[in-house]
Amino acid sequence: PDLLPACNGEITTMSFLQDVVDILLQYVVKSFDRSTKVIDFHYPNELLQEYNWELADQPQTLEEILLNCRTTLKYAIKTGHPRYFNQLSTGLDMVGLAADWLTSAANTNMFTYEIAPVFVLLEYVTLRKMREMVGWPGGCGDGIFSPGGAISNMYAMLIARFKMFPEVKEKGMAAIPRLVAFTSEHSHFSVKKGAAALGIGTDSVILIRCDERGKMIPSDLERRILEAKQKGFVPFLVSATAGTTVYGAFDPLIAIADICKKYKIWMHVDGAWGGGLLMSRKHKWKLNGVERANSVTWNPHKMMGVPLQCSALLVREEGLMQNCNQMHASYLFQQDKHYDLSYDTGDKALQCGRHVDVFKLWLMWRAKGTTGFEAQIDKCLELAEYLYNKIKNREGYEMVFDGKPQHTNVCFWYIPPSLRSMEDNEERMSRLTKVAPVIKARMMEYGTTMVSYQPLGDKVNFFRMVISNPAATHQDIDFLIDEIERLGQDL
Repeated sequence: PDLLPACNGEITTMSFLQDVVDILLQYVVKSFDRSTKVIDFHYPNELLQEYNWELADQPQTLEEILLNCRTTLKYAIKTGHPRYFNQLSTGLDMVGLAADWLTSAANTNMFTYEIAPVFVLLEYVTLRKMREMVGWPGGCGDGIFSPGGAISNMYAMLIARFKMFPEVKEKGMAAIPRLVAFTSEHSHFSVKKGAAALGIGTDSVILIRCDERGKMIPSDLERRILEAKQKGFVPFLVSATAGTTVYGAFDPLIAIADICKKYKIWMHVDGAWGGGLLMSRKHKWKLNGVERANSVTWNPHKMMGVPLQCSALLVREEGLMQNCNQMHASYLFQQDKHYDLSYDTGDKALQCGRHVDVFKLWLMWRAKGTTGFEAQIDKCLELAEYLYNKIKNREGYEMVFDGKPQHTNVCFWYIPPSLRSMEDNEERMSRLTKVAPVIKARMMEYGTTMVSYQPLGDKVNFFRMVISNPAATHQDIDFLIDEIERLGQDL
C-alpha cells in the first residue's frame, strides 16, 4: 500500500496508525469494563470457518487490514479484565503497555551496546537492582532477561553443569559422569523439560516429596542425594521453588541451602511466581534464604503485572554465564570496538536475536517505585486471603489443603448440592472429577470469568484461583463465588 517508505506516505501512515491506536484504545478501555465478556468463546472449527484467515497472493486494502485487527481483538481473551483469573500472568498495566509500544517502534536487538545502547544499560541497572533485592551484597553477580521462566530455569541448569564440569561445553555429555538434579514433586515441569533439552534426561531429575502444603521436605532431599551418590551419580543441582504453580507453596530455602552447602551442590531458586514478593516488606520473609542461592528465576510478568514477556535469571557468580555460553562471533562481538566491551552482553545468552524485555519493567518501576509494586502485590495477597476466609466454612466448598494460602493461590472444590450428602467413596470421587471442567466450560461459554482447574496426585479436579491483577476487587471475588454456584448448582 501507500504507507511509508512509499513516496509521500507520511499522511497515509499517520492516519493508518491512528486508526490502529483507536482500535487498541477501545480494546483497552473495554478490558476494564466489567459489563463486557472476558471471552467471546467459539470452538476452533467455528472460528476457522467464520472468517477467511488464509494468506493470498494479492494484497488487501488497509480497510481490510484494520478489520483484521478488530476481528483478532474481538475473539482475544481479555487478560486484563478484572475477572480473568486463569493464569499466573493477568492484568494490563498502562505504563507497561506504553513501554511495549516504544520497544516495538525502536525495533532493536539486545546483543550489543552498539545497536541497543539505552536498553543494554537499563538491563544492567535493572538486573543489579533485582540482585540487590535477592540479597546479594551490592547487587553483585550476573543475569539476563530470557523468554520466560522455563528458559530461565534451563539457563540455571546449563550454568550449574558448566560450573561443575566446564569441559562439557566442548566435549559434551559423554565426557562427564551421570548427573542428577533434584526438585520437588510440586515443581514446574520446566525443570524436567530443561533436563531433556540439555541431554541430562528426565530420568535424572529426582522428585522430592512435599508436605501436605506442597513444600519440599528437606530430610527427603538429603536422603535422595545420599542415595544418588551411592549409585555413583553426581548431584549437580537442586531447584527449590518459591511459589509453586498450583498450591503457591514456598520451599524451606534455609534448610535446602544448608543441604546444598553440605554436599557442594548448586542451589537454584525458581521464584518465577513467588519472586515478586521480594518487593513486599510484609511478605518477603517467605523467601528467607534466597540470598544463599547460586541462581534465581524471577518473572516480573507474573506477580508484578509486567506485560509478557519479562523473565529474569539472576546468577550470583559474575562471569560464569559468559564463560559458559560465549562463542566469540567476530561479526558481532569484535574485540577492537571504541567503547567498553563489557556492555556487549549478547554472547552470554543462548539466543542470538533477543527481544528487549527490560524496558517495560524499568519504566513501570520508575512510574510506581518499589512502594507501588509493594502496594499492588500486598493487595493481591489480601484478596486471596479474603477469598479463603469467605469459602473456608461456606457450604458447598472444600479446601484442598488446610490453612491460609501463602501466595495468591486458593485451591478448592465446589461440591454441588447433589454430592453434599454422599459418603466419600469412588462414586463421589468420579462425579466430583467432572464438576470443575463443566463449570469451567460454562464460564467460557457465558464469557463471564475464567479460573483454572487441575487434578494433582490423588486429588481429583479442583479449582486453582490465582490473583495477580491489581484491578481485581472484593466485588470480583464475590462475583466469582456467585458465578461458580450459579453454574454448578444443577450438577
